[in-house]
Amino acid sequence: MYTTSDIRKGLKIEFKGEPYEIIDFLHAKYGRGGAHIWTKLKNLLNGSVIEYTFRSGEKIGRPDIVTKEVQYLYRERDELVFMDLETYEQMYVPASTLDKKVYFLKEGETHKVLIYNGQIIDVNLPAAVVLEVIETEPGVKGDTVSGATKPATLEGGLTVNVPLFINTGDKVKVDTRTFEYLGRE
Repeated sequence: MYTTSDIRKGLKIEFKGEPYEIIDFLHAKYGRGGAHIWTKLKNLLNGSVIEYTFRSGEKIGRPDIVTKEVQYLYRERDELVFMDLETYEQMYVPASTLDKKVYFLKEGETHKVLIYNGQIIDVNLPAAVVLEVIETEPGVKGDTVSGATKPATLEGGLTVNVPLFINTGDKVKVDTRTFEYLGRE
């Protein structure tokens, strides 16, 4: 069990029977009464965000979350297939669980995942990944410093805006948090 003195950004807690991550918090002390800790919590199962105020000294549950190293194998319709590197057991995860992180998974790569009650609920990705441009309009000579952009579809299916000089087959670096083009590789 955690107490309110353990509250910090990024802490994973169990609240109302579900795992949450603390996104933000504020400690407030008013005159005579006890302190209160206002928190903004993100549900790790469905992504919803709520606000809740804990009283000072209140007990907070610790979720049964395990971090494991797994290998992404392939996508099968609406499910992603991962393999546990210790037991070689295959785990099926609905693609909707990982939301837009699906775009950055490549077959054969290993990732650290969060597992809650035997189910994968999140994948830890690097800050940026390199992906190949699958489809975009052809580049035009002289468009290297104009600052204009065009849409490009990358190998995972993600569409990002890239500079006009990027062509099909180029490799580009993309930020996994903001889904923005960072540079050409």
